Amino acid sequence: MRLLKFKVTNFRSVIDSGWIDAERVTALIGVNESGKTNLLLPLWKLNPAREGEIKPTSDYPKGNFAAVRANPGSFVFVTARFDVAELAAHLSSITGVKADHLSVVDVSRTFDGEYHLEFPKYKPALEIEIDVVRDLVDSAIDDINAIPVVEGEKATKDALLEALEAAKNMVASGTPLNATRIAEIADALKDALPKTPAANSSIVPRFNRLLASSDSLQSQLNVLQPARADGVKDFLIEALPRFVYYSNYGNLDSEIYLPHVVENLKREDLGAREAAKARTLRVLFSFVQLEPEEVLEMGRDFRHPEGKKPSEAQIAEIATKKRERTILLNSAGTDLTKRFRDWWKQGDYTFEFQADGDHFRIWVSDQRRPEKVELEDRSSGLQWFLSFYLVFLVESSRDHRNAILLLDEPGLSLHPLAQRDLSAFFESLATTNQIVYTTHSPFLVDADLLDRVRKVFVAADGSTKASADLRQGNDNPRKSGATYAIYSALNMNVAESILYGCHPVIVEGPSDQHYLATIKSLLIGGQKISPKRELVFPPSHGAKNAKVVASILTGRDETLPVMLLDGDAAGRKMATDMKNGLYQQAKDRVLSTDAYADFEASEIEDLFPASFLADVVDRWERRSDVRFSDVLKAGSPIVPQIEKWAEGEGLTFEEGWKVDLAREVKKRALNIGLEKFEAETVSKWTRLFTDFFRDH
Repeated sequence: MRLLKFKVTNFRSVIDSGWIDAERVTALIGVNESGKTNLLLPLWKLNPAREGEIKPTSDYPKGNFAAVRANPGSFVFVTARFDVAELAAHLSSITGVKADHLSVVDVSRTFDGEYHLEFPKYKPALEIEIDVVRDLVDSAIDDINAIPVVEGEKATKDALLEALEAAKNMVASGTPLNATRIAEIADALKDALPKTPAANSSIVPRFNRLLASSDSLQSQLNVLQPARADGVKDFLIEALPRFVYYSNYGNLDSEIYLPHVVENLKREDLGAREAAKARTLRVLFSFVQLEPEEVLEMGRDFRHPEGKKPSEAQIAEIATKKRERTILLNSAGTDLTKRFRDWWKQGDYTFEFQADGDHFRIWVSDQRRPEKVELEDRSSGLQWFLSFYLVFLVESSRDHRNAILLLDEPGLSLHPLAQRDLSAFFESLATTNQIVYTTHSPFLVDADLLDRVRKVFVAADGSTKASADLRQGNDNPRKSGATYAIYSALNMNVAESILYGCHPVIVEGPSDQHYLATIKSLLIGGQKISPKRELVFPPSHGAKNAKVVASILTGRDETLPVMLLDGDAAGRKMATDMKNGLYQQAKDRVLSTDAYADFEASEIEDLFPASFLADVVDRWERRSDVRFSDVLKAGSPIVPQIEKWAEGEGLTFEEGWKVDLAREVKKRALNIGLEKFEAETVSKWTRLFTDFFRDH
């Protein structure tokens, strides 16, 4: 089961987060107190690997606490949508519903702990078209008229034909028939059957076939909701991925005072920080396969009254217990060392657990530093990775593949470069585990993968919201803390294009980035281009900013970067400003989409086939009565056509809709591959990207 999206409602500061799309790696970006943690916790509590109990005093929304407390089963706090295509065949076999209607399931949980399921693709039939019923009746009339009458059955034939004509009149109107109406027709037909038909009758069996068909139609309309079918709920909840939640508060210390551990593990009134630490310690001792009390007890010396010495047997017993404890700790250290090396490829660490009196210590060494050093004296990054790994390993019961990782502010104390390494590590880990993490650090935002970033912000009503529109939540995004992290990540991406020899192509906005990155991936994958330098597409966000960006990106070789602008009025004005200013001696490096779209006033969207874009629009926007494909006019700019169509259909697009559409185009194009595009389109793209490297 793969997580597709999730929604949080009525949980702490979240009234309704709205649907949050989930990728292989999903980043929730928000400032402090925006409510990022309140989006992770309910997802964890949907199906926690361990712990994750619902806590009314903490989890119920304070503004509606009394109502939730009175009836917790009426309040859903999280809904997650999963792709269950691999399970659909089995679900179909136990529900009788087509598998393609069961390939996606929504799993919700209420505050009383109950699960609720729904299949969003399943649309039950409520009515049968009258033509279907009329055809069945007409066919029966024709067949019965053609059947020779056996002796003594003429009256039966006449009665059945009369009943059929009456049924035909009952479906004469153009209104579709519901289950009740079909049942009335079937009952009227059944009344016409003789109580004791002739043994050799050939008319009655044909009439009974019609009745069987009517029963079949009623069955279609009375199909039980698949989520309520026997075995469905238990099967899906058993298959549900387990969620592993981890926050920085749980990082292990190198020296652990066992009496405090024993005390804290029994307490239920710990604060968030102490509870997270206690959870990691519980996991640690679970891995060691010893309770803290056992570690203490096995290490105690002989307790004797003053002046009394232990016997030889008592001394031997104490020595045996200490030796056994040492063997268990050494074994656990060896096991952790092996498993951690298999998981974390960037080091060859050796871990050792040691108990001394009331203290429990973790020692670390590696090839570069062979001397044993306490964990606390190693990098905070190693402390985080080790602590997180123990929670991940133990709470997922060492079955990593069916766990989704929820990481709250991971690597917050790491050096910026280590945070970038952590982001890259997420990519490798995501091959087996989906990851959702929160952050406000630009170093954990990949500027090339902004489509997986969701902005978390506080809405006007004071509740927490999340959106894929990274400008959402503030009139001026550059003043919005979360978006500032995005801009910082983009700025670092621009800087790296200079420092590391990338080839920048300046574009107007973020949607242009998505489109060109998509084309680049397709062309490289299809071996149409083989750039020697990485192509990046920094957005300019206006003519004034474009001058600054271009000046920065000029670099040491004093060669201005290529700029690709739309052919619309704004793009033409920007091109004129550039050619009359900074690009006065390099006018050929200011490119227009018109040269590649083959018509004027084009935009970046027009580099894609109009029919392909129209199909994506119709998949993306399903609220209209008229499909956009039906009104599309090829050979003219498509964006104004989309806006005109939306206005005519009474549709209102949110600000930033062009970026949302670009993401959908990216997914669709990369999914079908270059070979599905016509040679003319591929040639046009190849020519464009060849021009990007002009004079290079």
